[in-house]
This record gives sequence, C-alpha cells and structure tokens, in this order.
Amino acid sequence: MNDTAMRMLPLAGQGFCCSQILVLLALELQGKTNPELVRSVGGLCHGLGKTGHICGALLGGCCVLSLYTNRGEPGEEKHPQTETMVHQLSTWFEEFSSTFGGSTCGNILGKTGGEPDMGICGDLVSATFDKAMEILANHGIDPTIGKDE
Repeated sequence: MNDTAMRMLPLAGQGFCCSQILVLLALELQGKTNPELVRSVGGLCHGLGKTGHICGALLGGCCVLSLYTNRGEPGEEKHPQTETMVHQLSTWFEEFSSTFGGSTCGNILGKTGGEPDMGICGDLVSATFDKAMEILANHGIDPTIGKDE
C-alpha cells in the first residue's frame, strides 16, 4: 500500500467519499482546511449522487487540479495550462479505468447506485491523486503551495 492509500484510509473510515478524499488530500498538502470546498465536492460522490454517472474520483481529481490552477475571484488569472492538465488527467483516467469497464461508477462497479467497492474505488482514488500530483509537478506547480500563496 502506497503513501497515498495510507493517507486515504482514515478519511474513508470517517465517511468521506472519493471526490472529498481527493480534495482533503490536496488541502492537507497545503496545510489548509476548507470545509465549504469539501462539502461542495460531496455532490460528485458515487457517480453524481449514486446515479452511476462519471466516477467521482475523476471529477474530484479535476477539482484538485483546478484548486491549484483556476481562478476563484474577479481579477485572478488562471494558469494557462489549466485545461491541458484537466485533459491529461481525463485521458489518463479513461485508459486506467478501462480495466474496470469504463469511467462511470456504473461501469466500474457493475451497478448503478449503491455503495462503492473500497478495493476498486480505493485503487482508483489513490492512483488518480498520484496522477494529479504528477501532472502538477510536470507543469512546475508545487502541490504543497496553494495558488493564493
């Protein structure tokens, strides 16, 4: 079990879902908390509210990249490679999740709705976080430093 998976376990044990775990891990790297942000990405859990749609790990990973690169208020500039980074993660996720049947929770878990399979979902969330961190690093972004710093 890698470092990311070890950091995820307590969060999953506390009832946080895939997208929330990804954001919590990013905030942890920055030494920050943001309950409002964590709550807001909760709507992405389990394929958008247990509908079986796009996996919350992919959606949460895209949110993590945007946390570091996008704009949050008027006058703030986004990183010029924001869309490129999100595209890189999405393309990678499509390929990585193909071994599980696709990029939707319905495909990955073989059902629509219900609870996640921690074996499958844990691997997806951990790998997605690691890939997002790799993408940031490849674009010269230090994940321990927030955009506002």
